[in-house]
Amino acid sequence: MPSLELWEGFFAPDAVLDALGCRVVPGDVIEFGCGYGTFTTAAARRSAGTVYALDIDPVMVRATGERVARAGLHNVVVAERDFVVAGCGRPEASAALVMLFNILHIEDPQSLLREARRVLRAGGIAAVIHWRADIETPRGPSMAIRPRPQQCRAWAEAAGLSWLGAPQLPHAPWHWAMRLARAP
Repeated sequence: MPSLELWEGFFAPDAVLDALGCRVVPGDVIEFGCGYGTFTTAAARRSAGTVYALDIDPVMVRATGERVARAGLHNVVVAERDFVVAGCGRPEASAALVMLFNILHIEDPQSLLREARRVLRAGGIAAVIHWRADIETPRGPSMAIRPRPQQCRAWAEAAGLSWLGAPQLPHAPWHWAMRLARAP
């Protein structure tokens, strides 16, 4: 991860969540890969439930926990977890929103998308953003492993998610986005 200051300059979290149709979240949120908590606090402020902010990196877990505490939020559970190997630990069909931000370049993205589908409730949203692969960007994973939107849509549909759309992200020119739902 780059420095916090650099990372924060890449996003306007509230604007991104608004563009993804997540102005109000009527239930729990699962964030796969919370990093510094850039989106955690924004999601918590608009969620009627609990935000489960998960990351494999203890440094990121600590940073997110401190950020949540400074913000005075009481509806966030920050946990160190290898959700790629062990899943997220949440019950089936329990989340109103699943956030998969800058993470689908992992070795097996379809497994993660299947886990996202498993925990997403009917009417919930799986929100995806990722670094663009069609232009040079100031950060992000190697261009060789960045997934393209068409790839992610195919992986998501194979995992049992339905494509809802690809909103434009304000103040995030180096990223693309998509909204998905749990297929019946």
